[in-house]
Formats: sequence, structure tokens, C-alpha cells
Amino acid sequence: MSTLAIQSLHKSFTTNNQEKKVLDGISLTLADNEFVSIVGTSGCGKSTMLSIAAGLEDFESGSVLVDGIPINGAGMDRGVVFQAYTLLPWLTALENVEFALKAAGRESRECKEIAFEHLELVNLTSFADAYPNELSGGMKQRVAIARALSYRPKILLMDEPFGALDAITRRQMQQLLTKVWEAHRLTVMFVTHDVEEAVYLSDRIVVMGTGCIKDTINVPIGRPRIDGVCDLSEFVDIQRYVLGLIRQNSVAHA
Repeated sequence: MSTLAIQSLHKSFTTNNQEKKVLDGISLTLADNEFVSIVGTSGCGKSTMLSIAAGLEDFESGSVLVDGIPINGAGMDRGVVFQAYTLLPWLTALENVEFALKAAGRESRECKEIAFEHLELVNLTSFADAYPNELSGGMKQRVAIARALSYRPKILLMDEPFGALDAITRRQMQQLLTKVWEAHRLTVMFVTHDVEEAVYLSDRIVVMGTGCIKDTINVPIGRPRIDGVCDLSEFVDIQRYVLGLIRQNSVAHA
């Protein structure tokens, strides 16, 4: 059974007494353990779709289902990571991860053990007692990923999680995310503006136009994705094709 199914989703915003259709009958299915990236121009609706899938935003019509069951707001079956780190500044890295586990109803001792295990997963055990203002941007995002994974969601929803990082840290985070995903094997919806990042990470890339899906592209490149994979002709061809679709939509929208 599909892990995440979005069916005939409609969403509008009203600004200055004018209604703008953001999602116009979007349908998309993510299978178990599939890594799917959503790309497109700014304002095409990709982040709105992710927020709806997370249960953080309402919609006019359609449905969002996890394992065939309609969602009803946010839930522990979905972990969410945004570009902003959203860590609690008065808690240490370990305590930030524990916070999510306590909210899920875990016992205090169990929370500490699981939180430490997940900091180890993202290579941050030596910073367990550090506060967010003592961490770099990449470290903060690793804590956010550890927190999102700690309660073992079925689906991980990520909205531009590496957008604020420098190029070197961004690639390190991509490699870490791939390693974590291969270890945990959960379903990932990943919103990004970076087409190279989408090809590097994904099993499938969904290219959105304004409020609609323009095309879906499979990425038949083996895993693990080793150094130099971005130079493969197959990789470059997919990247060029996706960029071409995005440019077409940008010109049409303009």
C-alpha cells in the first residue's frame, strides 16, 4: 500500500480580495521507502503541498492519506524539517530531541536513550550538551533531523532543509541524509530549488508548474550515490531536462 497519497488536492489563497489558485487538482503518490523531490519555481505550490501533507495547513477539497487513512492535522506518523531550524534555544541538543519524544508520551529514561541514539545517527554525540547558539547551521539542522526521526515516523517531510547552508556543508548534509535514509528506509518528500540536489538524493523528481504537476522523472542511478556521480552523463541529462521544464514554466508564468 502506498505510504502517502495526495488526491485531487485544491487550495486557494485570497489576497487583496482576489483568489489565487495555488494547487489545482494535484494528485501524487509516494510509495513505501521512496525518496521523492519536489522542484519548481517560487510560488508554484510545492511548499504549500508539503505543509498540507504535514497537516499544518487546510485545503478546499481532495484528500491526503497515510496508509489509506485520511490525515486529521499533524501526527506522529509524519516528521517535518524546515529550512528554519526551529530548535528551542533554552534546551540543549539532546533535550531538543527528548522534547519531541516526551510529547509523544515516552518515559523520561527512554527519551534520553533514544535521543542520544539519534544524535549518534547524525554524528552529534559530542555536542549533546550544547545549546543551539553554540552550534553551526549544519549542526542545528542535524539536530532537527534527529528530532524528526526520533519518534520513528513513517514519512519525513523536508522543506528546503539545506537552503541556508554553504555549498560544502550542504553536500555533507546531503550525504548524511542519504546515509540516514538508507539506514531507516522511510518515505521522504523533499522540497528544493536545487535541481542537482534533487537528482542526487531522489528516486523520483516531481516538477511542478503553477499549481499543477508538469512531469515526473525517475532517477535510475544506483545507490549508494558515490563521489563523482554528478558528473555522469545520465545524471547531467536528467538535471538538464528538469531545468528545462522549470524554465518553460517560468517563461510561461512571466
